[in-house]
Amino acid sequence: MTYSREFSVATSGKGTYEITDEVRSVVSDSGIIEGQVTVFVEHTSASLVIMENADRLARTDLHAFFDYLVPEDLPFLRHTCEGPDDSPSHLRMALTRSCETIPIIGGRPSLGTWQGVFLFEHRRARHTRKIALSVIGGTGSDD
Repeated sequence: MTYSREFSVATSGKGTYEITDEVRSVVSDSGIIEGQVTVFVEHTSASLVIMENADRLARTDLHAFFDYLVPEDLPFLRHTCEGPDDSPSHLRMALTRSCETIPIIGGRPSLGTWQGVFLFEHRRARHTRKIALSVIGGTGSDD
């Protein structure tokens, strides 16, 4: 069996936005009990991360690390059509992931106790980001 759905996430600028509940809802709606869900962000200046979701400071550290790793004022960057965060946003996306695949066990995404799925927005401006999900597997009863 397969099941697909898309949803949008409105961002208010750089940062992480938890989408774990939406992923769980799509898996539940699919009726699939055993299989996998693939989560894909349809953009080149935002990405996905599976990250600690209990202590917000873990994500604050992630944001600070990426600001340090890929600052917006690197003198050799040329792709600045949409502003100084244009090329850095693409570089940050390339260092992370545009897709995450999560096992489904017992009708639920198999995430650890402290794991959450996050959209990682790399641009300073507000955006609406599209997320596509594909659930593949079976119902456990003579699929």
